[in-house]
Amino acid sequence: MTTKAEIRLTQYSHGAGCGCKLSPAVLDKILANRDTSPDAMAKLLVGNHSRDDAGAYDLEDGRVLLSTTDFFMPIVDDPFEFGRIASANAISDIYAMGGDPVMAIAVLGWPIDKLPAEVAGEMLEGSRSICKEAGVALAGGHSIDSPEPIFGLAVNGLVRKEHLKTNDGGRAGDVLFLTKAVGVGILSTAEKRGVLREEDRGVAAASMMRLNSVGSALAKIDGVQGMTDVTGFGLLGHLTEMCRGAEVNAEVDPAAVRRLTDLDYYLERGAVPGGTGRNWESYGDHVGPVEEAVRQVLCDPQTSGGLLVAVAPEAVDAVREVLVGAGLEAHVEPVGRLMARAGAGAYVEVL
Repeated sequence: MTTKAEIRLTQYSHGAGCGCKLSPAVLDKILANRDTSPDAMAKLLVGNHSRDDAGAYDLEDGRVLLSTTDFFMPIVDDPFEFGRIASANAISDIYAMGGDPVMAIAVLGWPIDKLPAEVAGEMLEGSRSICKEAGVALAGGHSIDSPEPIFGLAVNGLVRKEHLKTNDGGRAGDVLFLTKAVGVGILSTAEKRGVLREEDRGVAAASMMRLNSVGSALAKIDGVQGMTDVTGFGLLGHLTEMCRGAEVNAEVDPAAVRRLTDLDYYLERGAVPGGTGRNWESYGDHVGPVEEAVRQVLCDPQTSGGLLVAVAPEAVDAVREVLVGAGLEAHVEPVGRLMARAGAGAYVEVL
């Protein structure tokens, strides 16, 4: 068995973070035969019909119960940081629906013949630290022996029914904000391939460990119409889902999308995650012409990425005020807008 000092967690998995997600095209096939009967679950406000971030169940007392799960293989080598990242990523789904997370259950798969149990313990300590930061009770979990390390959380949260946000709530004319910079997948791939510059070490991890708690505050603003978090499908993928659900089109300005660092440096060295190509194959026919380097950035799989928020024009100033109050001054400029649909199918134009 490998000693703790020799361990690089990313070497024990075939994928990394949300880049491990099944592509949208494969997911379509898996969910093709889902039950859409309106009588099946009358209190279920949000299920998988809209590919939203969490399920939403009406408690009929003015509150909605939110429930989600998210887990993946290591995207960083440090087990404590991996625990924090996987937990922040799972909790983000609750914030993306406008809710406050309250309780979580851990999901753990561990190759006990390859990695010491103590390393999994460090990972859980990381998870506990981020749960404490989010005010979440980590109530227990379930573990199995698996060929690769896997970790994540099942999370429950609560939201007032009038503040519930979905990924299909946007309307034509809405302005789009994104609360984190992109490039997590590119930097993670660069590190795995040994081409990450010293000045960029830890940049992606710091972004991934930052909670999207601003989502619950944004949801309380009149004029915040729709919200989702940007993860494995990349910015273009999650924007396409938003457009499909709301039956609108969109335009995005790549120059307005903040990057974690000089991503072109890494693209020139081939640090492109495998998930980038799978993403484009799944939804590229819904996106207008785009230069390859820009496409690789906008399709880059994000792990614990930012919130994509659709805001009515009259609410823009209020949203900016909340973002500044949350320390997100760098993200107060819009990255695009939603527009009336001119034809069939969701369509995103890259400016």
